[in-house]
Amino acid sequence: MKTSSLGSRVLRFVKDWTLAVAIFGGMTIYLIFATIPLLEPAAAVCGPVLETIFPLFMIAILFVVFCKVDFRQLRLVAWHGWVSLFQLVFVALLVGITLLIRPVGDMLVVAEAVLCCVIAPCAAAAPVVTGKLGGHLEQMTSYVFLSNFVAAVMIPAAFPMIDPSADIPFLASFLQILRSVSIVLLLPMALAFIVKHYMHGLHHWIVSIKDLSFYTWALSLSIVSGVTLKSIFHSAAPVALIAVMAFLGLLMCIVQYSVGRFVGHYFGRVTESGQGLGQKNTAFAVWVALTYLNPLATVGPGCYILWQNIINSVEIHRYSKNGSLQKS
Repeated sequence: MKTSSLGSRVLRFVKDWTLAVAIFGGMTIYLIFATIPLLEPAAAVCGPVLETIFPLFMIAILFVVFCKVDFRQLRLVAWHGWVSLFQLVFVALLVGITLLIRPVGDMLVVAEAVLCCVIAPCAAAAPVVTGKLGGHLEQMTSYVFLSNFVAAVMIPAAFPMIDPSADIPFLASFLQILRSVSIVLLLPMALAFIVKHYMHGLHHWIVSIKDLSFYTWALSLSIVSGVTLKSIFHSAAPVALIAVMAFLGLLMCIVQYSVGRFVGHYFGRVTESGQGLGQKNTAFAVWVALTYLNPLATVGPGCYILWQNIINSVEIHRYSKNGSLQKS
């Protein structure tokens, strides 16, 4: 009886804190493979495989999400514009401060890391969390597309100003970013549209599985967490520099979630607006930092992914207990 009770408590804990369990589970698995010599051959095989299949995870997750979307309700609304404006303001402030101070060396790396945490578009998985929090799935999906378009404009405009070595042809960069977005977002949306309108049996089966996209995303998050920890451990950055970027990533995460929720109060969309500004496509941020900036700057968005999903986990736990994020 006690064993059954303990098992049910463990199951309840895992269900309530799925994202936190996924994060620390992925990090723990990486540490096990990294520190036990006998597992090195397995790690050498599994690492590249996991990194290769991760984009397929994202496409599968978004496919499930888009199967639940009413495509007729995909439209821009007022909070989209205000959240995009605040992101533009944050980016302008960071670029302005950087131009004023003219940092070099490690300070420039820190500035680039912080900028990546702010300029990154809304995460493609944001609709998953929004749906779990009872938010408007269609509005969140619409904002993901808008946010990626805004980021595609801001990145080639902002990066050369803070780092002259980031020689980015605007049109080429804009089209490259949009191509990446199209693969990750438009492909699963097109597949979902076909299934929803022409394969009704399969569509009914997919939407009948409760929280399928959420738990699939949690599994992908465990992979991301392990890969993030690996990149931090293998970074050439000094420990003090990593600590500063990690702290500033946390600060940016809290600020953006808070401002997003503040904006959402005026439109009755606290959840959606908070996720829109706070939950970032950090894998994309890491890619642009590696492509255009100092590779050490990837530590900032790498840490941000851990912070934002800890916040997501707390929000989901509060919502599951109270039915709202407004209650304490």
